[in-house]
Amino acid sequence: MKIELKLYASLASHMPEKTGGDPWIVEARKGITIREFLEDLKVPADAVKIMFLNGVHAKGNETLNERDRLGLFPSIAGG
Repeated sequence: MKIELKLYASLASHMPEKTGGDPWIVEARKGITIREFLEDLKVPADAVKIMFLNGVHAKGNETLNERDRLGLFPSIAGG
């Protein structure tokens, strides 16, 4: 199934190979959770501090569905 993925700031270095167009569309196994999806993409779980699934804050145990939109943010420091 296809997932729309956006990795922000320092997480962008983990972005998989672009499959064409914008946004990034990534293949995922059916029934996979967000945390399992991150493992498949080799994104360190401890590097992700904020997750949004279809515009709603997520915890990581949610199951992904076809055409879900997933946005991931690292911890952001500043003054």
